[in-house]
Amino acid sequence: MAKLAFLGLGVMGYPMAGHLKTAGHEVTVFNRTPAKAEAWVAEHGGARADTPREAAQGAEFVMSCVGNDDDLRSVCLGENGAFAGMEPGSVFVDHTTVSAKVTRELYAAAEEAEIGFVDAPISGGQAGAENGVLSVMCGGDASVYDRAEPIIGAYARICRRIGDSGAGQMTKMCNQIAIAGLVQGLSEALHFAETAGLDGRAVVEVISQGAAGSWQMANRYETMLDDHFEHGFAVDWMRKDLDICLSTADETGASLPVTALVDQFYKDVQRMGGGRWDTSSLIRRLRTAD
Repeated sequence: MAKLAFLGLGVMGYPMAGHLKTAGHEVTVFNRTPAKAEAWVAEHGGARADTPREAAQGAEFVMSCVGNDDDLRSVCLGENGAFAGMEPGSVFVDHTTVSAKVTRELYAAAEEAEIGFVDAPISGGQAGAENGVLSVMCGGDASVYDRAEPIIGAYARICRRIGDSGAGQMTKMCNQIAIAGLVQGLSEALHFAETAGLDGRAVVEVISQGAAGSWQMANRYETMLDDHFEHGFAVDWMRKDLDICLSTADETGASLPVTALVDQFYKDVQRMGGGRWDTSSLIRRLRTAD
């Protein structure tokens, strides 16, 4: 078993770190709010540290799951950053959804310090993290990934290296682009059923068995029909991710007209006070427009 550090104990990181401990690894955690780290240690054992550097000292692998580009830089770099505490030959695995730009920047900084760096964003939501069935899409050196994959397996249903540094983040952008269009389409279908006087549950029972079926439909249609949006990934975070997608599309020359439109629909949801609602709340926007 390995000596690990886990940085960031949000709705995803908290259970992910727990799976590592359950798998038998020695785990030290860091969280910006110490009370969360104390609660994790009380529940799972292990240890907590006051800084990322302290958490990373002596660790073979350091995993992170924080908020955005700036959060990731803050836990990696500087006097109290994880890189300052990591030994040559150790590996940093980042599960945060961030830009490919910051990923490549930190990959270069890690390489200079003789540290391996894998970008490994995740999909599957809070339920996927709690149940240990996340999809993990990775970028980085093949030899470093091969070392990290068995560790990541503690909370992954599938884990794949897509390519060099940044490829994991680019793949996560594909994931978010696909989800945005799916959720809007599902919202419109359910809204149409409602306005037509149909039984939404009966409609989904039938259409979910054909070409219209999707994870979003199977896992979100009931709460969408009930106008309940306290599950899964928040609108504020989705807008952060879509901003990364749209900015990167400008750089690569990709055309994302539907993604750009749905991003504005999520902006409308934020204006309605729904920034912390889950992403299926797009249907609330349609209902409000009536």
